[in-house]
Parts: sequence; C-alpha cells; structure tokens
Amino acid sequence: MSTEEDKQALISKDKNFTPWIITITIVLNLAIALIFFLPKYQGLNHLDLTFLPMMNAIFNSFTFIFLLVALYFIKKRNIVLHRRFIYAAFTSTMLFLITYVFYHINAPDTHYGGSGPLKYIYFFILISHIVLAAPTVLIALFTAVAGLQGKLDRHRKIARWTMPIWLYVSLTGVLVYIMISPYY
Repeated sequence: MSTEEDKQALISKDKNFTPWIITITIVLNLAIALIFFLPKYQGLNHLDLTFLPMMNAIFNSFTFIFLLVALYFIKKRNIVLHRRFIYAAFTSTMLFLITYVFYHINAPDTHYGGSGPLKYIYFFILISHIVLAAPTVLIALFTAVAGLQGKLDRHRKIARWTMPIWLYVSLTGVLVYIMISPYY
C-alpha cells in the first residue's frame, strides 16, 4: 500500500466487512419487502401521513445532489469534500429509508391512477427503480468500505458502477413520487 493510500485509510484495511455488508443488505431488503405483505398498523389512523412521500422525494433529491457534488469533487481530486458529500448522501438515504418504512408500515398503499402511455412510463421507471434499489445498498456499502480502508483501486472500480446506479435510483425515486403524488 502506498503512502497516499495509508493517508486515506480511515478504518482497518485488514478487517473483513463483507459479512456485515451482506447481512445489512439482506435485512434491509427483506424488511422493505415484508412491509408490503404485512397488515398495516392501525394505531396512527388519526394522523395524516401523506406528507411523508414528499419527504421521501426530498431526501432522494438531496441524495442525488450530494452524489453529483461528491462526483464533482472527486473529479477535482478533493478527497475531503468528496468524502463529506458521500457521508451526506448516506445520511439523506438513511433519512429516506426511515420515512419510507414508517409511511409504508402505517399508510394504505397508493396505486397509480394514470392511463395511456404515461402509465407504461411510470411502471417502467418504478420497476427499474425497485430492481436497482435493492443492490444499491450492497454496492454502496462495499464502495464506501473500500474507500475508508484506503483500497483506492478497488474503490474506483466499484464506484464506476455504484455512482451511476445510485444516481439513477435517487432520481427515479423523485420521478416516481412526482408521477404518483396526485393519487395520495
């Protein structure tokens, strides 16, 4: 490992985080899948939770912006600011996840009410968003750990896939909200 990579390592380069990353990914994806099959919690029926999908879109918007800014700073070789904006993207994604799960545990499902070509566009965006969102946790965590361990070659190789996928998932999350928002 070079001196530059030594400076970049924030966590032990020898520790194997793979079991943790895989466990976190499986648990999160299973939890999200389960909330669509479990009965809704009825204890908060008196509350209007329709603001939460908008919060989800806002958090996704912030994630998208933070990722773009992180990409800009790494292109400028400003690792400190790149890292800070990646942390910000993880934070906004975690806030999204909390509000998303809370909403879907407590609120009835909302179905898209549009028709015609827009309906097919909506479902294409929604399905591609869901299919890519599931592995995004896995690849984002692997990318972050490689960067934090100072394994920069590995970090760059994985990030070439992670960044565009995570950007797509964040952007399509906002688009899904915009398209379904009239039906809440």
